[in-house]
Amino acid sequence: MRDSLSQPLGPRPVDLRRPLMGLTVLVVEDSRYASEAMRLLCLRSGARIRRADRLASAHRHLRTYRPSVVIVDLGLPDGCGDELIRTIKSTAQAMPVVLGTSGDSAMEQVAYAAGADGFLPKPVESLGLFQQAILSILPVSERPRMLLPVNDATISPDPIALRDDLSHMAQVLSVARDQPAFGYVAQFLAGLARSSHDDALELAASALRRRGGPSPSDISRLSGLVQERLSNSATF
Repeated sequence: MRDSLSQPLGPRPVDLRRPLMGLTVLVVEDSRYASEAMRLLCLRSGARIRRADRLASAHRHLRTYRPSVVIVDLGLPDGCGDELIRTIKSTAQAMPVVLGTSGDSAMEQVAYAAGADGFLPKPVESLGLFQQAILSILPVSERPRMLLPVNDATISPDPIALRDDLSHMAQVLSVARDQPAFGYVAQFLAGLARSSHDDALELAASALRRRGGPSPSDISRLSGLVQERLSNSATF
């Protein structure tokens, strides 16, 4: 296997229609909707994809496999993704290129401070921008040696994945009691809302980050919007 730790990296086949052919991408992402977007982007670019939904499972993957690229969400249920980026970049052995990703533009600085090679702002929908973001940070020997045709295609993740994320957040909201829990809900739902172009949900999620903690009305409003979205998606 190309991504096994026992196998060295070799030259990649060149396919201008699928310029990431031969690469394995590890996506560390807890959102099913965002993961589905990454799956479609990788599939249409020729790359294989592995997924971890938290830091612990990402570390297990990296102990077994050597992916070509790691894309790390900065907000994960068991910690901040910058911890993983820093760990990958500080290892002595040859490791993959790493991109941070987030729906919060302020997290770009966090990703680069941890040693990331690049950053993908959510939503990630453009096939051409996705491919270029990865190709631009690969070692020169791994890049195509000819110009790529402009690819202006976009992807649309399965709405069932969106519903799954909303359902998960409804459960988390029902038991959340402290600021860390509400902080996680806020960053998750703000990113999900941005990816699904839901301005009202993004605004309500962002309110949970207010100094001193969210008010009961903030929590109630966000919970109501999540339930409303779930009701509207009942036919998916």
